[in-house]
Amino acid sequence: MIPTNVVVHQQSKVLELSYENGNTFRLPFEFLRVVSPSAEVQGHGPGQETLQTGKREVLIANIEPVGHYALKPSFSDGHDSGLYSWDYLQFLCENQEALWKEHLDKLAAAGLDRDAPMSAAGGKSCGSH
Repeated sequence: MIPTNVVVHQQSKVLELSYENGNTFRLPFEFLRVVSPSAEVQGHGPGQETLQTGKREVLIANIEPVGHYALKPSFSDGHDSGLYSWDYLQFLCENQEALWKEHLDKLAAAGLDRDAPMSAAGGKSCGSH
């Protein structure tokens, strides 16, 4: 389902998506950044995800449509390789609470805080560890 309206709220740091059925969802920039569908965040296979931290203050510097199927936000931390398809955005809207809890649980399991700086390595290599 394609949103009928997309609004970037810089002050409250949320992306607002409105749908034809009257539903409106507000996805925080931090949430969008830590669940980015990019290979940089998701890795190239199960278990290769890079846990994102220190993104509470991230902003969306720019957002552009990609064809008729996705949005490509450019975040203030330089991350701009995530293509958020309409289906993925709808999935995020419908599962926001569970996905955020999962992120916080992963942080806790790793002994990390939301505001911890990303490690210098940043998990950029896709080779063997």
